[in-house]
Amino acid sequence: MDDLQRLRQSPLPFAALLGIQFTSAAPDRVTAELVVRDDLCTGPAILHGGAIMAFADTLGAAATVINLPAGTGTTTIESKTNFLAPAPVGTKVLAETTPVHRGRRTMVWQTRITTEAGRTIALVTQTQLVIEPRAP
Repeated sequence: MDDLQRLRQSPLPFAALLGIQFTSAAPDRVTAELVVRDDLCTGPAILHGGAIMAFADTLGAAATVINLPAGTGTTTIESKTNFLAPAPVGTKVLAETTPVHRGRRTMVWQTRITTEAGRTIALVTQTQLVIEPRAP
């Protein structure tokens, strides 16, 4: 099973709730898309900042999972978002996450969220902790 199939078949209930569709997955890059719906918006009918952050966080976590050593887990320990433009309801937004750092204890990912026309909506940098299994 390749990385994209793994992500698509994993139980990711929050990603499903948001409507995230993974489009590619590899150790150096994960991409996905999301259609801006009314229930993901704030006034006046633009994508809520929390939905943008959750979209990016999902991709960074997915990219980390692809890169994790066997038996380890992950959690987000830091995230910073620059909101650059609105995404109106009905817009399809695209996200691409790439590694800044992939270490033994942490991984840092940068996610760029754009419109289909290429306008940058947000730039997110997040740090994921690599969680070692607990000793018995």
